[in-house]
Amino acid sequence: IELVGKDIGAGTNATDVVSYGLIPAMTVVGEKFQSGSIYIPEMMLAAKVMSAVLDHFKDQLAGKEDKKLGTVIIGTGQGDLHDIGKNLVAMMLEGQGFSVIDLGVSVGPEQFVKAVTANKPDIVALSALLTTTMIEMKNTISALNEAGLKDSVKIVVGGAPVTQSFADEIGEDGYGYDSPGAAQICKELVSA
Repeated sequence: IELVGKDIGAGTNATDVVSYGLIPAMTVVGEKFQSGSIYIPEMMLAAKVMSAVLDHFKDQLAGKEDKKLGTVIIGTGQGDLHDIGKNLVAMMLEGQGFSVIDLGVSVGPEQFVKAVTANKPDIVALSALLTTTMIEMKNTISALNEAGLKDSVKIVVGGAPVTQSFADEIGEDGYGYDSPGAAQICKELVSA
């Protein structure tokens, strides 16, 4: 928090500190975990630090916008307990003027269907950090389609392993490479 505060105090945009400092650092942490050079405690400590920083600088990261653009339901797919990226996207969306309903982590397709039925959002945002849980994005879209809800909402997907080609393959409406990109896609979808 102190180091990020120094960067922001020196005039660096808070979003840039996250995009060009913290996110690449977390990528390195993930690579080190996958290679076996660090273990779960070190990875969890890094994630806790990142979450604390994001929470502390939430107002600077989110920005200010008074007009509500729409409602977004967001969650990480079933089997995936990672939430840093999802939380950052949620903050960016709130800062852009969206109401955000955060379903949390390891959210099953049926939970998304229930949430869409109950809240009638404009957008459903699906996140995955693990390649093994990317299939849950497809399962969620299928479940929304089977429930007759797919045409009533736009689907946006993102996360470290997700690519534009995968997003196209599963039939989404938007793909966000990073949190600012996800917020921009959502703005474009509700204004279209």
